Amino acid sequence: MAANRLDIDNATILDNIEEQQVEFTAEVDGDEYEFAVQYDVLEALSGDRPDADDNAVDMFNRFIDPITDASLAALARDDDATLIVVSENDLE
Repeated sequence: MAANRLDIDNATILDNIEEQQVEFTAEVDGDEYEFAVQYDVLEALSGDRPDADDNAVDMFNRFIDPITDASLAALARDDDATLIVVSENDLE
């Protein structure tokens, strides 16, 4: 799959502290997918690890462009997964 546009549903952005990831739903080419961006990705982008002060969503929003690109890379890697996990390996 070579999609180049991912539209994040901002109402679905959720910080899953227990799993250490920010989860969201996005539409790609008319299909909806569930994504999870690991805290490691946020740390790689910001230099800081999200903490208990609920700043993971703020970090997510601050780095939305590289996260969108990484999410597309993760989707291209595994578009059959129920939850597309975005890891540091998906960053360019």
